[in-house]
Amino acid sequence: MKKLLALTAVAALTLSTNVFAQDGEAVYNKACQVCHSMGIAGAPKSHDVAAWEPRLAQGLETLVSTVKTGKGAMPPGGMCTDCTDEDYQNAIEFMSK
Repeated sequence: MKKLLALTAVAALTLSTNVFAQDGEAVYNKACQVCHSMGIAGAPKSHDVAAWEPRLAQGLETLVSTVKTGKGAMPPGGMCTDCTDEDYQNAIEFMSK
């Protein structure tokens, strides 16, 4: 019984969500670049400082909220199924510079 409990605990820890934030570039490469590299459906292009400036003026919390709820052609959560708020923030910061 103790072995079963120990195995269950190890499995739960292994399957748990990320404890550490993902790197902004890594999130961009896996989930954002498809649309943001070319500006598909009005998405601001990555590294286009002028396009990001008015969006950043809204604040990162607002931008993260927008990602989480979706906007236009972007589905809720973008294309990142395992991102935390901090992951989204890191990706936004990477794309906007």
